[in-house]
Amino acid sequence: MRKIIVSMWTTLDGFVAGPRDEMDWLQIDEQVLRYERELVEGSGGLLLGRITHADFAGHWPRAAQDPDEAEEVRRYARRVDTMEKIVISASGNIAAWQNTRRHERVDPDEIIELKRGHGGDIVVYGSLGVIWSLVELTLVDEFHLLVHPVFLRDGKALFEGGRPPQRLELISAEPFTSGVVLMKYRPVDRSPAAS
Repeated sequence: MRKIIVSMWTTLDGFVAGPRDEMDWLQIDEQVLRYERELVEGSGGLLLGRITHADFAGHWPRAAQDPDEAEEVRRYARRVDTMEKIVISASGNIAAWQNTRRHERVDPDEIIELKRGHGGDIVVYGSLGVIWSLVELTLVDEFHLLVHPVFLRDGKALFEGGRPPQRLELISAEPFTSGVVLMKYRPVDRSPAAS
């Protein structure tokens, strides 16, 4: 069965963006790029919210063809451009991008059907509302957190407050020379239908 993998860049204090979506704290190096490339090359699709899908659609198809981009970036962009994309959008007002289909909401039956489909794992980038819904439904199989050595102290948190704790089991931890640490976790308490 395909896994749902949430891959997020986060600060040490759990923020994924500044209060106005600032991302100037990122430390992207060759090891981070290699992880991202290997993740998408081994995956079958992306599951994105409407805004992240629009941001990606506006960037990656162009980057795939841009001779000024590094080959590593173009290779990643070409893979993302050709992958299956599932976008969650109630409005249906989504960006045009090849291999995209829309789901109106995070429906547990539809997500379980996706997981039972053929192809590689499904990666979730950004899309906090989608992630929160998947977590509530216990449908995330792995969290890949690229923890950056910085405190933002304010911003957009990876997880909502006011929810019960969820226990995770460490799969691996890999420090990069930039100080970023890639930590992979899987949920401990899962519903049988989600596995």
